[in-house]
Amino acid sequence: MQKSTLLIVDDDYAHRNMLKLMLENWHYRTFEVETGEDAVDFVKKQAVDLVLCDVRMTNMDGFATLLAIHEWNPAIPVVLMTAYSSVEKAVEAMKMGAYSYVTKPLDFEVLKATLYNALEHTRLKEENTQLKQALGIAQTMPLGKSALMRSLQEMIETVAPSEATVLITGESGTGKELVAKAIQANSLRKNQAFVTINCAALAENLLESELFGHEKGAFTGADKMREGRFVQADNGTLFLDEIGEMPLALQVKLLRVLQNGEIQRVGSDKVKIVDVRIIAATNRNLQKEVEAGRFREDLFYRLNVIALEVPALRERKDDIPLLAQKFVENFARANRKSIKGFSPQAMDMLMRYDWPGNVRELENAMERAVILAVGEYVTERSLPLAIQQMTGNTAAVPSGILANKSLDDIEKEAISATLAETADNKSEAARRLGITRATLHSKLKKYNLE
Repeated sequence: MQKSTLLIVDDDYAHRNMLKLMLENWHYRTFEVETGEDAVDFVKKQAVDLVLCDVRMTNMDGFATLLAIHEWNPAIPVVLMTAYSSVEKAVEAMKMGAYSYVTKPLDFEVLKATLYNALEHTRLKEENTQLKQALGIAQTMPLGKSALMRSLQEMIETVAPSEATVLITGESGTGKELVAKAIQANSLRKNQAFVTINCAALAENLLESELFGHEKGAFTGADKMREGRFVQADNGTLFLDEIGEMPLALQVKLLRVLQNGEIQRVGSDKVKIVDVRIIAATNRNLQKEVEAGRFREDLFYRLNVIALEVPALRERKDDIPLLAQKFVENFARANRKSIKGFSPQAMDMLMRYDWPGNVRELENAMERAVILAVGEYVTERSLPLAIQQMTGNTAAVPSGILANKSLDDIEKEAISATLAETADNKSEAARRLGITRATLHSKLKKYNLE
């Protein structure tokens, strides 16, 4: 894998040289310059992945350097190094476009995590943008950069403009409905209705009524005529989720619709013609269901015109950082929290876990992590215990931390527990919590823990 290129900007030779040795030890490709002017000239001639810049420099300080670099290329992440007394100015610099800041004297674990998250955040943004641009697809397209997902995305793009019936297979939680929506969004029917029904959620008589509608008085409780999902989806798309659970008697009626587009409301002898594209999904092996006599063979072949398989998350672990970042951004925004990314330890756990619940489990885990996150990064302590235990982490969330407590209470207890575990070593506590020492000191004051 290609090394990331970092540029150090610092007019202190000894400090600059120390940073160079440290970063190279972390396997970064490193360059160094003495002044802000030199830094601006450097980035115009040489591509860099990140700039690590001191704030206090003669002639052109770190803030001016930040603005000049971003005037040339706003995509380059800049991390500022500042004395503790200048933190307020550093925060202002973040509003100017800096990715983050670290305080002097440097906490190397904090620096390492900050650089990792800055580079990862930038990489994920670039990959997401490139993916959308390359494929020219709607935002409903399921995210992923792995070979399996790229193949699936290409198949979606190919089959979407057609009128072919599509059968989507895959384990529970893999995102089969997202695939169905992506097909609809990129089809000629994209401006028409997209109607969904879960075939496993209703009893046979209710499912028939939901699909085809019913006449007034057709059965007990049918006090008025009702159109079914097929009529609602006329000229659009009907998504039949969990098609493998459909009773055999209804399979016959569905086959009739697929063959000639004819439906009949329950209790009616009148035939209605509908123009509906069918997309079906199942976590079952329908071929085996056919062999077992639980699914009609003729219906299977009608549905299986185009077969798309959504891979399990454990089969495409390259997609985990992209998905996790997306979920964290969404939940952080919803919960009004500022979270930049993941600690290296947390991301390592996510990558090593097998995700039996697939993308749905990952999404739920990220919602929990955002709610429990104390600082600016998701740490291993924020992850579900199942993930911690399965990946060999022995650290557990303090007992009772979630019992009828506010987020402030949770945060306070997490900080107290971490300080106890580290024998009041604030640098180590800040590292474990994934926050800077300055942030930790602020929270200690807030909760009267000093």
